[in-house]
Amino acid sequence: MPLTPFQRVLLADLAATPNDDRYLAGGAAMHFAPNSTRYSDDLDFFHDSEARVAAAFAADRARLEQLGYEIQLALSLPGFVRATVTQGADTTRVDWAHDSAWRFMPLVRDPLGGLLLHPVDLAVNKVLALAGRDEPRDFVDMLFVHRSVLPLAGLCWAAPGKDPGFTPLSLLELLKRRGKYHPEDFSRLRLAAPFDLVQAKEIWLAALAAAESFVRARPAEELGCLYYSRGDQRFVVPRAAGEGALAAEGVTAHFGTPGGVLPQVSEEPGGLPPAGQG
Repeated sequence: MPLTPFQRVLLADLAATPNDDRYLAGGAAMHFAPNSTRYSDDLDFFHDSEARVAAAFAADRARLEQLGYEIQLALSLPGFVRATVTQGADTTRVDWAHDSAWRFMPLVRDPLGGLLLHPVDLAVNKVLALAGRDEPRDFVDMLFVHRSVLPLAGLCWAAPGKDPGFTPLSLLELLKRRGKYHPEDFSRLRLAAPFDLVQAKEIWLAALAAAESFVRARPAEELGCLYYSRGDQRFVVPRAAGEGALAAEGVTAHFGTPGGVLPQVSEEPGGLPPAGQG
């Protein structure tokens, strides 16, 4: 998996100290997957409370220094701390930051990394990140989650649940401006395999077209949700819209909540949850 040996050791050392306030997100959490495509340059730890960031950094710093790591503080702001962590010849950047507790799924626990943001929440965050910045690394990550977590169509439909300032179509308008890269843009990234830009562009254009068709067909009352298949036991992109379509596919609309919630698996799939429930 594309984590450096040093990052793996560092994560294991931090995970050995229980801390239910801290969870790993960003590129490092995404690339825990064995088939992931890119090495992350840093580790991003998040907290649901801004007030917890400074205290968590202080506790982690003390723990790491006891283990022989050197910590060089680079930036400290309310709700955000950045430091470089070094041991011998190895080094990586680590961020401690605040993020909203709103998510689709509860955090997951990994023996190596401790608490991690769920893959589908990582994927939704990546759509929002690529819409907001034109970075080749985000484009690589977006193609990875489109292939291995949930197609772009489902992510664009769900993302306004996380950021209500967007609609699926406004997101797509921004995403259509992405993908205009040159081979040298990817040569600076640490990739697990060579990046085929021609193939990537074909996949991206097809994903954008499919996403636009999908979001134009969905009913407004489902805006901002994911769709969970009881039979497949995973999130999916429904094949049809209209009254009774979700029930016919054995699919349930799944909305985010503070802290995230597991999908409701009932005997009558497809119905929307009561107001205020995910």
